[in-house]
Amino acid sequence: MMQDRSFLILRDGCRLAYRFDGPAEAPVLLLSNSLGTDLGMWDAQMPALCQRFRVLRYDSRGHGASAAPPGAYSMDRLGCDVLELLGALGLDKVDFCGLSKGGMVGQWLGWRAPDRFRRLVLANTAAFMGPPENWQKRIDSVLRDGMGPLAEASLARWFTPGFIAAGSPALAAIRSMLLANDPVGYAGCCAAIRDMDQRRLLSLIDLPTLIIGGSHDPATPMAEARFLRDHLPQGRLVELAAAHLSNVEQPAGFTAALLDFLG
Repeated sequence: MMQDRSFLILRDGCRLAYRFDGPAEAPVLLLSNSLGTDLGMWDAQMPALCQRFRVLRYDSRGHGASAAPPGAYSMDRLGCDVLELLGALGLDKVDFCGLSKGGMVGQWLGWRAPDRFRRLVLANTAAFMGPPENWQKRIDSVLRDGMGPLAEASLARWFTPGFIAAGSPALAAIRSMLLANDPVGYAGCCAAIRDMDQRRLLSLIDLPTLIIGGSHDPATPMAEARFLRDHLPQGRLVELAAAHLSNVEQPAGFTAALLDFLG
């Protein structure tokens, strides 16, 4: 079931969905979802985070209750969506945590608008996810065949076989998010990843940064996490025994690492 959301109309006319949880007087922590999910992907983290933060979640453009404009998006566009959201809400500086595509947006924000952030958490992500041809094939496939075939293939890469076999309710929730995606919005975000290469920009991100990697992650392997750590001036790395959606597969370990870093 779609959780309660508020809406912002961005400057280009796109509707962006967001919600706050936690005490109004607490420092703000912004969470950014992965490709194919929505803000509900963070549900397991919310009880602990809301004890210490006012948590701001949003549905990325093309996902959840946000609009899915046609055409290719860019990492610039996805990053500017965040900056517009913070501006509209009157938030000068926040902490940020993003996973996969959300972590790519976090990298962009870190070098493009470092004055707006205290600390970054970049989980199960990479500065470059080539080759571009693979992303173009995925775009063509989802626009032709819809989300159904892609959803099952994604789950097999996002979670370890043991987690899938255990039949966690979280697995069904993620499957529902994938199937609910508008193929046009999903494809638009795939184009942003297809065209992204932030490897040479990482040295500009001079913010305290936690990188979380999954030891069984085939999408963004630990080599990508170590690359981020080695090229970020203030990067530190935590490895979890999980595949791609480490916050879902290892919720306690992920939340503990996040809270330990944010202090």
